[in-house]
Amino acid sequence: MCRLLGVVAATPISIADAVGEAVLKDFVALTKIHGDGWGVACADQVGAVPHVEVSAGTALGDPEFDVATHELRSAAAVVHLRWATNGLAVEPQNSHPFLADGLAMAHNGSIKPMALLDDLLEPAFAAELRGTTDSERYFALIRQYRRGATNLAEAVRRAVAALRQIYPDASLNALILGEDQLIVVHAHARSRLLDEDIEEISATDLPQEHLEDYFSLRIARPADGVIVVGSTGFGDLGWAPVPPESVTAISMRDLTIEQLPLMAH
Repeated sequence: MCRLLGVVAATPISIADAVGEAVLKDFVALTKIHGDGWGVACADQVGAVPHVEVSAGTALGDPEFDVATHELRSAAAVVHLRWATNGLAVEPQNSHPFLADGLAMAHNGSIKPMALLDDLLEPAFAAELRGTTDSERYFALIRQYRRGATNLAEAVRRAVAALRQIYPDASLNALILGEDQLIVVHAHARSRLLDEDIEEISATDLPQEHLEDYFSLRIARPADGVIVVGSTGFGDLGWAPVPPESVTAISMRDLTIEQLPLMAH
């Protein structure tokens, strides 16, 4: 499991300036649990292809993370803090966001059994996998659906809908950056933390909402021309809920928001 943070801004801005230093500090404090790697994806401006920096270490105290969140200015960004699923290695190729075909993606959840997900991938996409995570396979499936969809949001919706049929209880929450937009997948169904995960969180001083609503995603407008999307457990930005079982597209061009229900009618 992981924590997600996304930013879209009318003019390039650092992640720290977009959310505020106190909120970013709250977010980084989540490394008490989510310390198995970090990653930042940025699209510098409209028309730019995202670039990604990842690490298998903790974000707390990492000067490279500080540079990525304080000095880099971008029109859109995704930040990911990893809490590795049991059995999956803590190594750079398993750190999110993943990058391929001009898209970057970070996922919060667990998709098991993974073999069913492998069965959905065409050989060309399976051959491009670098790590061992279900999340990277999820990303490959989205790119596979992109070939036949009219736009990125619809490709994501179709991929998530296909997974929901096979994995009715899985958290498919994700942020996808590319094609001049940030796509927000809020689809965690009936996902719940395992007892051992609850015990681990309870042993820290992290906010109680971490336990009460771990898989929810929220959206806020902390300033004119800035939209922020985030997991629970950090920061007071006047959050509003993202609709459940939905795909939301936030345009980097004009910050307009389009929301699609997961199951199209």
